[in-house]
Amino acid sequence: MTDAPHTLPLERLYASPSLSGPVARSVKYSPDGTRVTFLKSRAGEQNRFDLWQFDIATGEQSMLVDSMLLEPETVDLSEEEKALRERKRIAGTVGIADYSWGTADTLLVPIAGDLHLVTLTTNGPVVKQLTDTDAFEYDARISPRGNYVSFVRESAVFAIHLSTGTETRLTPVADPDEAISYGVAEYVAQEEMKRFTGYWWSPDERYVAFTEVNEKGVDIIPRFDIEAAKVTVVQQRYPRAGRPNARVALFVNDLVKDRTDRIFETGPNTYLARVNWTSGSLWFQTVNRDQTEIRYNRTDSLPWRVWSPYTERNPVWVNLSNDFRELPDGRILVTTEDGGMRQAAILPPAGQRDAIPVTPADQVVHSVETVSEDGTKLYYSGYADTVLERHLYSIPLDSKGAPASPERITKAGKTWDVRISPDRQTFVGTSSSPDHPPQTGLYRIDGTLLGWIEENALDAHHPYAPYKADHLTPEYGTLKAEDGQDLHYSILKPPAFDSARKYPVIVEVYGGPHVQTVTRSWGSLSDQFLARQGYIIFRLDNRGSDNRGREFENVIHRRTGGPEVRDQLAGVDWLKSQSFVDADRIGIQGWSYGGYMTLMTILQAPEGTFAAAAAGAPVTDWSLYDTFYTERYMGTPENNAEGYAASGVLPYAANLTTPLLLMHGMADDNVTFDNTTRLMTILQENGKQFELMTYPGQRHGIRGQALQTHLMKTRLDFLDRHLKPSGSDEP
Repeated sequence: MTDAPHTLPLERLYASPSLSGPVARSVKYSPDGTRVTFLKSRAGEQNRFDLWQFDIATGEQSMLVDSMLLEPETVDLSEEEKALRERKRIAGTVGIADYSWGTADTLLVPIAGDLHLVTLTTNGPVVKQLTDTDAFEYDARISPRGNYVSFVRESAVFAIHLSTGTETRLTPVADPDEAISYGVAEYVAQEEMKRFTGYWWSPDERYVAFTEVNEKGVDIIPRFDIEAAKVTVVQQRYPRAGRPNARVALFVNDLVKDRTDRIFETGPNTYLARVNWTSGSLWFQTVNRDQTEIRYNRTDSLPWRVWSPYTERNPVWVNLSNDFRELPDGRILVTTEDGGMRQAAILPPAGQRDAIPVTPADQVVHSVETVSEDGTKLYYSGYADTVLERHLYSIPLDSKGAPASPERITKAGKTWDVRISPDRQTFVGTSSSPDHPPQTGLYRIDGTLLGWIEENALDAHHPYAPYKADHLTPEYGTLKAEDGQDLHYSILKPPAFDSARKYPVIVEVYGGPHVQTVTRSWGSLSDQFLARQGYIIFRLDNRGSDNRGREFENVIHRRTGGPEVRDQLAGVDWLKSQSFVDADRIGIQGWSYGGYMTLMTILQAPEGTFAAAAAGAPVTDWSLYDTFYTERYMGTPENNAEGYAASGVLPYAANLTTPLLLMHGMADDNVTFDNTTRLMTILQENGKQFELMTYPGQRHGIRGQALQTHLMKTRLDFLDRHLKPSGSDEP
């Protein structure tokens, strides 16, 4: 097809500055609420971030820390830091990746493996380097009252007393020979529980709770970190489904009495999921290996007696949250799925079993944001209006009888992320819509805009301005699953769409738990690019995906790749019924769980359903994936052998008839590369042809402008060959 004047070039898709414009990342209020800080990327290097501030009183912005001054050249990260960034999905970040507030005028900035304390003065910020060692300091923060800076070094926790400069080790020394570390989060805690730390300060700074992680029994999975010029064998402790987990113990260091006490040890069939301090107690959540209950455990100083005031149970599986908040009157607010949807609830008083819900049973809470100072009103993010938009809501905490109806605060038509000020009078809201990239503003608590922190206006100076005229807006709709539940979809049509013509379609699939792809938000610019190549882009959130409640999610229990596939095929049937779709030119592609879904769908679909399939970093055998994720949905290979066989890709591989492209990072530490090599072997033994693209040195995500561009070229070349008429550029 002939390029239109404003067609988005592939070479521009991943180049700097970002086509989505500047985005405020890691937004935080100062403790006194006078300023908002955030990470901002450079126009000429979109992956390098500096620390900026927004003065609430004046509305003025300024750079606080120039990353180039602290890290003029990119440093080699430690393996621990690489893994942590991969788990946080910030791999590839250069410059400042994280920071934390201490007092109203001090911040901590870790960069290049060392720690820097930033003090705000009337003459501007003053930066002091706190550590200068060959070792890599990470997971650093300022203690709650601002007296210490703590961090992990060589798998142990240290603290620097800021007034004296004295450095103290707070935990025992790690023992790498016995695979014992302190104050860190093991692999499944980071990747699957989203617990990225292993130590916690008490609010009064008297205590530090920390983990002891013993991975001696965890299988070592040799991972070949294949780069362009070298191969490193990484002996990765990776607990695969049905195999031993790390043993995690919880300790408390009493800094006043200079003593350390063991509080709890998980054993082989329990996980330590969450740890929280309140004003007078240490709370920690544990999950049994079957993942059918979350136990809320509590202990109060010596003799550190542990009891369990509440347990959330579900016979299928339980989902974790990060919602745990002490109310002004001492009660504990959490979120649970006891009623089927995630609701905010108050833990039951002594002698009662059930938590007391405070949000409606038919609406999904995404996260608790804050509680008013007097404890009468809850602010939370959720989906009370539509699952397509996340909003900030308020609701009374102690309404009599059934929970009251929530009041939406944020503007409709967008999806929102919010952070509320310490005094609960304002919030920072980042929102986007299908027609506008993310904007970050300062708002009154009632939703009135006070000023832009990052307006990101789509004006003539915006990076996307040359391509704005051809911007495409998706259409939204619903289909019915076989059990009658609604399946939301989006469809993006090419420019100058002509309903009298027939177009090829790319089904973009993820399909896995805890992910939602159909939302009213700024979408993937790769979708915009592919649509401008003449493709219709179709997305459908099948059963098993996020923010729809337990009935929608639970259908995949002990058998993944079944209900989700049938839902995607229902979407394909709908596409084929549309007059503008070329039923013979439908392709499907996805990455990670989406790669798995791509393979499971083409291998179970009737022959001829798809004309092409591109699968990236796919799980092909669930026994190769980790314990916490896999066993939540599938049980273990021992107690669900039939389910594992039915849910794996490999038993179906010989059925391949669809042209297939496989892609994988050769250093993937999440979906390990042997998932793909095992599939390759079966396909080869059965005489099945396929195409393959591997990326040396790349982990679960393919990072960097050059490689992302190469990956898109690879996919596009493959799709064009199979989804467009031979010898023609026309769709």
